[in-house]
Amino acid sequence: MGPGSGRALTAIVETGHAKINLALHVRAREADGYHAIETIFAFARDGDELRVAPADELTFEIVGPYAAALEGEDSDTNLVMRAARALQAAFAVEAGAAIRLDKRLPVASGIGGGSADAGAALRALCRLWALPVEDARLGEIAAGLGADVPACLVSRTAWADGRGDRLTMMDGEGLAGMPLLLVNPGIACPTGPVFRGWDGKDRGGLGDGDPLAAALAGRNDLEPPARALVPEVAEALALLARQPGVMLARMSGSGATCFALFESEVARDAAVAAARPEWWRLNTVLI
Repeated sequence: MGPGSGRALTAIVETGHAKINLALHVRAREADGYHAIETIFAFARDGDELRVAPADELTFEIVGPYAAALEGEDSDTNLVMRAARALQAAFAVEAGAAIRLDKRLPVASGIGGGSADAGAALRALCRLWALPVEDARLGEIAAGLGADVPACLVSRTAWADGRGDRLTMMDGEGLAGMPLLLVNPGIACPTGPVFRGWDGKDRGGLGDGDPLAAALAGRNDLEPPARALVPEVAEALALLARQPGVMLARMSGSGATCFALFESEVARDAAVAAARPEWWRLNTVLI
């Protein structure tokens, strides 16, 4: 009997944790158009929800408030299905799975929605098919799916360089439970145009010590081009920065989602009411 030929008794649920770039330094534009970056990844408690259940074949269903944004994707382009098929092939899995994605995070928003979903799919399917999560092939699959997927697979605080796919785990104990607010003005901010708008100036490296201290001393080099493309990013950042109790306010990834870390849940909850009611908001904590 091959790997994955057995059946789990119940469905398995994993969270596609929202990814936060506490800082993001762009160091160089490479000849192939990609960029060398340094970043600190952290993850929110909440995100998309991915459910897998035993089945003879792979099936995929998307529900939730942002399901419509993925209607144009097929099984060859959706990262969840690509992850599932790659895992099947790498481990010679005979079983299938019924996969259901509850899409709660906005797309093209700088918080790793698709990458987080792929990471959650790999974790959930490893449990469903009784595969070894420590196997090096899992990391290879993640890296082949996208630069952020290796970080989203582990969903732990990490320092990263290269294209964001070379990870060094950091001690995130001081961040765990820190109140976090995410806001998005509801305008997609595609990664490609934002990176192309970077001015090409290397403003220096990112520290790799205490993650919060390194983040506070850092920056997001993609904020200026994102603000040029989506002016509402500047409004969201200014709103977050002036709230009482804010420790750090910054844009995540290539935008347009902005976040703030707060000294207390009371301060975070008060800031929710200050944001525009039509903006997407996620009131959560770091894990």
